Amino acid sequence: MYQICVSGASRGESVEEGSHLAREAGKVIAKEGHSLLTGATIGLPNIAAEAYKKAGGKMSVGISPASSKIEHVLKYRLPTEHYDTILFTGLHYVGRDSLLINSSDAVISIGGRMGTLHEFTIAIETDTPIGFIMGAGGISNEITDILDLLTAADRIPEKQVFFADDAQSVMAKLTKELNKQNRPYRRIYA
Repeated sequence: MYQICVSGASRGESVEEGSHLAREAGKVIAKEGHSLLTGATIGLPNIAAEAYKKAGGKMSVGISPASSKIEHVLKYRLPTEHYDTILFTGLHYVGRDSLLINSSDAVISIGGRMGTLHEFTIAIETDTPIGFIMGAGGISNEITDILDLLTAADRIPEKQVFFADDAQSVMAKLTKELNKQNRPYRRIYA
């Protein structure tokens, strides 16, 4: 069982265009028996968390930018209902993103805006496999151009970045990569 992060837009057109993809991602993660991590935010991550729990997912964890549940709900106006537990970090969004990605074995990204781009760059820097489900617009449409820039800068991350049009295909690619990386440690992940 791996810890899979769902990253994506909290607002904007990507949420409208990608809500069905986020639901699919939540269901696939639950069906595969993995834990779900999100930034405990609205939009696509929350849609994935809701679908995950409805599909019988066993452990849904939110990593909050807030320092308490009160701040999470009243200041940041973020949801709580689809999480088995929420870690209140007090790290605001930038610090929360780092903790979220570093706590994940892999990331599924859908659509997105600036925060999703930030989570992508953290995944690249930490060698965390990341898969993009295409079809929700947003920053996901720009990732291939960003990868070209990284390659030109001698930072070649392609082996850890995957693309597909559906959650099942992205999850299969991520699982294959994680199983390969963790072959010597399979007992730990059982």
